[in-house]
Amino acid sequence: MFSKFLNLDKEKQQRVLNAALKEFARKGYDDASTIEIVKEAGISKGLLFHYFNTKKDLFLFLYDYSMKIIKTEYFDMINTKDKDIFVRLRQVYLLKIELIHEYPWLFQFSAVAASTDSKDVKKELESRKLEMESMGFAKMFENIDESKFKKGIDVEKAKNIIFWAIGGYTNKVIEEVKASELEEPDYDKVLEEFDAYLDILKVWAYN
Repeated sequence: MFSKFLNLDKEKQQRVLNAALKEFARKGYDDASTIEIVKEAGISKGLLFHYFNTKKDLFLFLYDYSMKIIKTEYFDMINTKDKDIFVRLRQVYLLKIELIHEYPWLFQFSAVAASTDSKDVKKELESRKLEMESMGFAKMFENIDESKFKKGIDVEKAKNIIFWAIGGYTNKVIEEVKASELEEPDYDKVLEEFDAYLDILKVWAYN
């Protein structure tokens, strides 16, 4: 379906993809402008719709493209030999930072897509989102040493709380970047803050 676009040279593909990811990440599906995308990408609007028939096709292509990268270059790279959940989470966060340097708008776009209420794309995203969320949870908690958790704590509920807390923190950082018009946050400062939250969670969850 998107063979014309996929046959482009990689540099041009990347320009179009990054421009579209940036526009959708900043404005959401409904308010994103294809005019802004083509300006940023340095192509004509007619050419964009030569590659993608509609704005909806472009958005769904971007979602599938983003999820493929997140799976192969993020989830599949998690070292499950780290059995301490907090060591694992720190490793996961460092992987995310590396990926953001290569694809600056990838996670912001995926967060916006996951929370969109747009009638045009919401239905098509539902099954895709569930699949990705379950994959993320499974990879983060695979082979975790549960003996470190406090006696009497409901480990499965504790895992959910940790997962939600980390997800909430990530969304907070994304919203701050969008509000500040910056392309990337100060990752040293963010990592320091992230470590502080991990320490609090560790005191709460572990013996």
